[in-house]
Amino acid sequence: MKFIAIIPARYASTRFPAKPLAILAGKTVIQRVYEQVNGLVDKAVVATDDERIAEEVRSFGGEVVLTRTDHKSGTDRCCEAMEKVGGDYHVVINVQGDEPFIRTQQIEALKECFLDADVQIATLVKPFAKEDGFAAVQNPNSPKVVVGNDGRALYFSRSVIPFVRGIDPGDGWFDKATFYKHIGVYAYKCEVLKEITSLPQSSLELAESLEQLRWLQNGYRIKVGVTNIETVGIDTPEDLLKAEDYINAHPEFL
Repeated sequence: MKFIAIIPARYASTRFPAKPLAILAGKTVIQRVYEQVNGLVDKAVVATDDERIAEEVRSFGGEVVLTRTDHKSGTDRCCEAMEKVGGDYHVVINVQGDEPFIRTQQIEALKECFLDADVQIATLVKPFAKEDGFAAVQNPNSPKVVVGNDGRALYFSRSVIPFVRGIDPGDGWFDKATFYKHIGVYAYKCEVLKEITSLPQSSLELAESLEQLRWLQNGYRIKVGVTNIETVGIDTPEDLLKAEDYINAHPEFL
């Protein structure tokens, strides 16, 4: 099975314009993401809507494809890039362009999901730890997921799921249930990626602002790989400062 990693990266971010070109410990964010993924798959490509990002990728020897500016999601951008690149790939791995600390183990966990020939889409989750505190589980900016016995996602939500009845919400819930944080990296079979990007937005997706609910609501199955590694994404300039601290504490990324 052949895997292609596509890294969607746009210039116009509301909270952090030009984020892929921000410097993190001497390299741009987009170079760090690319270097983390390249070599773990058969091909890695940056998909961008901006020539400035494309020039940066070319400067460090990466592969890049220019896409339209009107895509509503990274999934849509990945689909256009996949079609432009061509080739006989079986699975597309979507690695966000603001995830410079994506780990080898996480990419491998996604790939392993496709050892099951029936898997259509895969993603990652990380169990919340009790030491994280219940406030971390309650954070609506950190989507949760419940997982079936077959290792497939049952539902994603910004609310706390599952709900533990009969106990006041708090750290005691950790003793009654496992709460999974969704790690927003996806992999899709190529034909499935074409199908899901042609679907209209669904009612559940619009309610929770989570595009993966569109896929579930339309009957697609999402396999879940479990990781115990936290991701450190960069959404704001403040996050970039935190990422500098993180990289200094983890010299393997230097």
